[in-house]
Amino acid sequence: MTPQQVQQVTSLLPLLVLFAVFYVMLIRPQQVQQKKYREMLARLKKGDRVLTRGGLYGVILDVKDNDLTLELAQNVRVRADRTAVQSLAKRGAAGG
Repeated sequence: MTPQQVQQVTSLLPLLVLFAVFYVMLIRPQQVQQKKYREMLARLKKGDRVLTRGGLYGVILDVKDNDLTLELAQNVRVRADRTAVQSLAKRGAAGG
């Protein structure tokens, strides 16, 4: 390697280190979080208490492909897409 090539490689080194830091601190954790979210959506089943992205708590009454039937209150049922679920709710979070 010529001195000029060595200088070019060393000038790229900080950029490579910066990319590695961004990957480890930002990109990879988000990928892991998205994977957990997709797995949670795939495991949704009848009887699960969920929190929707709109902030509503409900209980899943029926699951068909990507559609869910949620009961928000007694005799108040809505149909929602599976991706409308933000998370599984803790027991008692819906007041019951």
